[in-house]
Amino acid sequence: MKAAVIQMVSQDDVLGNLQRAGALLEQAALGGARLAVLPENFAAMGRKDAALIGRAEALGEGPILPWLKRTARDLRLWIVAGTLPLPPQGQPYAKAHACSLLIDDQGEQVARYDKLHLFDVDVADNRGRYRESDDYAHGGQVVVADTPVGRLGLSVCYDLRFPELYSALRSAGAELITAPAAFTAVTGAAHWEVLVRARAIETQCYVLAAAQGGTHPGPRETHGHAAIVDPWGRIVAEQAHGEAVLLAERDIDEQASIRARMPVTSHRRFFSQDALRPAHTSE
Repeated sequence: MKAAVIQMVSQDDVLGNLQRAGALLEQAALGGARLAVLPENFAAMGRKDAALIGRAEALGEGPILPWLKRTARDLRLWIVAGTLPLPPQGQPYAKAHACSLLIDDQGEQVARYDKLHLFDVDVADNRGRYRESDDYAHGGQVVVADTPVGRLGLSVCYDLRFPELYSALRSAGAELITAPAAFTAVTGAAHWEVLVRARAIETQCYVLAAAQGGTHPGPRETHGHAAIVDPWGRIVAEQAHGEAVLLAERDIDEQASIRARMPVTSHRRFFSQDALRPAHTSE
């Protein structure tokens, strides 16, 4: 029942990033992980051609999707592919989504989550202005799926600031939640740990927070601090900067005990309209 969280320092070289990701995934598999989570933008950081990358993948002409499926199959490992640009299914020339894919250990796509909340903010760093919506379209569905380590809810990075999404994931049966990210150094230092722990505490889920942790083209500096957080909000594994593979085992009995002793879902009195929408599930 082990899961792995991976931290990378991805650059703008797709093939080089895939090579590094492959080595880290192999390390996770050798450590006994059944599922591994790659960070946001694992295949490319600092590229200005997200639309072209996504179109090539959708048309079967890119390297990322074949690599993902082959690696999952070769390592017998379920992989959450942090994010990569992908247009809507069957619309290769439409605007891309920041897409998180769940690939099973046979190399088959089990679920797809398109990032709901896009990072359109101003940050007091050397870049200053981030407008994710210039390159990506908003997603529109909550996604959960069954995996060997438990029922998995999918989220990405900036989503962490919107707790109603996590309430919806818990309502849909999530036991673990992924949060692949590329938090800026400034916003990460201020809020990253608080957010990943809060999302774990309020949902009583494991949070698998993969991260980018270093300096990238642009220039851009990311916060790192990839972490695995348990349902009581404890950080059970963490890496400040640089590449890393974090491993932890899900304690099913302890999670059940936490939920039984503090049944927060049955105590909830307020619901957002978004949280009440039926969640898309993959089983």
